[in-house]
Amino acid sequence: MPKVIFSIDQSKSMRDQKIPGHNRWHPDVPVADMVHPGDEFRIECREWTDAQIGNNDSANDVRDVDLTVAHVLSGPIGVDGAEPGDLLIVDILDLGPVPQQMGQAPGQGWGYTGIFAKANGGGFLTDYFPDAYKAIWDFHGMSATSRHLPGVRFTGITHPGLFGTAPSAALLESWNRREQALIDTDPHRVPPLGLPPLPENAITGTAMGDVMERIANEGARTVPARENGGNHDIKNFTRGARVFYPVHVKDAKLSGGDLHFSQGDGEITFCGAIEMGGYIDFHVDLIKGGMEKYGVTTNPVFMPGNVEPRYSEFLSFIGISVDHDTDTNYYLDATVAYRRACLNAVEYLKKWGYTGEQAYLLLGSAPIEGRVSGIVDIPNACCSLYLPTGIFDFDVRPTAEGPVKMDRGQCAVTT
Repeated sequence: MPKVIFSIDQSKSMRDQKIPGHNRWHPDVPVADMVHPGDEFRIECREWTDAQIGNNDSANDVRDVDLTVAHVLSGPIGVDGAEPGDLLIVDILDLGPVPQQMGQAPGQGWGYTGIFAKANGGGFLTDYFPDAYKAIWDFHGMSATSRHLPGVRFTGITHPGLFGTAPSAALLESWNRREQALIDTDPHRVPPLGLPPLPENAITGTAMGDVMERIANEGARTVPARENGGNHDIKNFTRGARVFYPVHVKDAKLSGGDLHFSQGDGEITFCGAIEMGGYIDFHVDLIKGGMEKYGVTTNPVFMPGNVEPRYSEFLSFIGISVDHDTDTNYYLDATVAYRRACLNAVEYLKKWGYTGEQAYLLLGSAPIEGRVSGIVDIPNACCSLYLPTGIFDFDVRPTAEGPVKMDRGQCAVTT
């Protein structure tokens, strides 16, 4: 096992760890430990909300989750010799739930998928599912099952939802300026158009005094992906993946967390993956001057991992850029098209006895594939959603006999 250079006690919050991590992006968050190019090491992680969600049959905790805490990140890890303009090579060697532990924190033998309430961030289908719901998943080696989604079992494609390097002061200022300009176009929107800096519940690593206050007041929230990497939620960031991160500050300052046991393309419920704490093993190296050398100036480049579940048969749902509820056509809008593909899949699964909420949770957590299938045939973009048929313990394919509708229970709901 590689050396653990950032350790987590899963019985304690991130703020109370021996060396705390952080939950804001800022160049002045102090380095927690240093590594050298060529090193292999392990980072342990808390679940992204700092374990606010419990293994129970109520979604009240999802409804009431405090998102000012998220995402709690492990790090930063400094890489000796890294300078602005370099590319940081990050190889994912291994990752998984908390090893050999059962307990109350997500990742200790279990994880969860949540549909966030519209008032608290919502999800991709928030106008159709505005309330909070939850499914608990039990881990069985590489597979997951849920008492809230009977009839389903699938192999997870474990990956980190979020990793990245620290922004420079200039890049951070650019983020805050442009995102505030977006928010100002509709400042009272629910859910909001963006999340500006917020000192409340900021965790700033080992920073103290004026530095701590500056990080809390200026630091960018971790919800979106940005030029430094961040919250990509790409399910193929798994074992064997290699990511080339732009370096914006001395030592690069690599941080991350938000580990997922499984996820569908798009993580459509917002908390759509199977969320967990756990560990991730890395190898790092540098390409000096790599940003200019390869033209990687605005976002990371990555090579997908070579480990994933192999499903050979899919039921695919298509959506076009038409809102069928209002009979409105949109011009080559892939967001509208993918939303319609998701809604078509939800309606299909309801015919087999699942509630809409159960179907929505399943599409966020199972290893579905989402594709932009056509983006040139005016006026309609076409997107598709590939649902593996092998994850069900019944034949989910259409036949002349029609679907067999059964009572499949319900996910965790709010009270």
